[in-house]
Amino acid sequence: MLLKRESLDVARVIEHLGGLQAQQARPPFTGLWSRIDGFTSEHLSNLLRARKVLRAMMLRGTLHLVTAADFQAWRPLLQPMLNAGAQGILRDRLTNFDHEKVLEFAGDRYKIGPRTFTSLRNELVAAFPDGDERAMGYFVRMNLPLASVPDTNSVWGFSGDAEFESVAGFRAMGGCKPGSLVTRYLGAFGPATVADFQAWSGLKGAKPLFEGLNLVTFQDDRKRVLYDLPDAPRPDAETPAPIRFIAEFDNLVLGHADRSRIVADEHRPRIVTKNLLVLGTFLVDGFVAGTWKCERKKIRIEPFDAVPPKVMKALEEEGARLARFLEP
Repeated sequence: MLLKRESLDVARVIEHLGGLQAQQARPPFTGLWSRIDGFTSEHLSNLLRARKVLRAMMLRGTLHLVTAADFQAWRPLLQPMLNAGAQGILRDRLTNFDHEKVLEFAGDRYKIGPRTFTSLRNELVAAFPDGDERAMGYFVRMNLPLASVPDTNSVWGFSGDAEFESVAGFRAMGGCKPGSLVTRYLGAFGPATVADFQAWSGLKGAKPLFEGLNLVTFQDDRKRVLYDLPDAPRPDAETPAPIRFIAEFDNLVLGHADRSRIVADEHRPRIVTKNLLVLGTFLVDGFVAGTWKCERKKIRIEPFDAVPPKVMKALEEEGARLARFLEP
């Protein structure tokens, strides 16, 4: 949806994109603004308040905005990956507490009502004084079906230390087959390799998920097999690609193992900061050509290379529109 803004329902766009990474509250709004004609922040805020879109731990063990239906269907499929992620990060710290008792206690607290993880950790320490405070909190975050509570006082839907709540009606078993996760990914980001899907989802050993699906295959110049949906749009290489500003943490720049198809390898270090923040980027002719920030109601761009005057003018015009959206 970057060649032409679409006039589609916001929830449908989020489903088509397979969710939007939402470690920070604002980037999903920017990501939708760049893809939907006439998008306003209220379009997404209304869905969040109605719990039709949820902000929860999902792909790659990170916070994503997904529709409530996709949360119900996908979270069980992703749970083994989330378990492995907790194991890989916490390691020996997992031996400092009883997992079942901690999850049971935390689940009971969330049945009482929403709370921040700061509050929950205080409660966990009081109940399990010998446990590792941070480890217990992270273990709960990766295991319980929780979603952030929208904050009506925050411009972008959520405060910095947002409350979380149990997801009503959560089903322990997924409502979709594992292969449907593959087809949804390819619908947004194909053609792509198995490794690309794994980078996007966080799932390992995903090759069997591709078997038996109705897919077409291609081979790139490195002899790698790329998969796609038979009826997916595959524009000609000469198709004009307009200037587009891409949100921080956008899956466009994170959703492939081989990111050279969207950003040159030599430029990748300039996109991710030392503390692992993924900067906003902009596209020129379909490729990441620099980064951007919104400062004092203006978009400040930092091109990787010299930009022709005509392109710079287009960047300034699109940047001015984005600035008005972010800081009206």
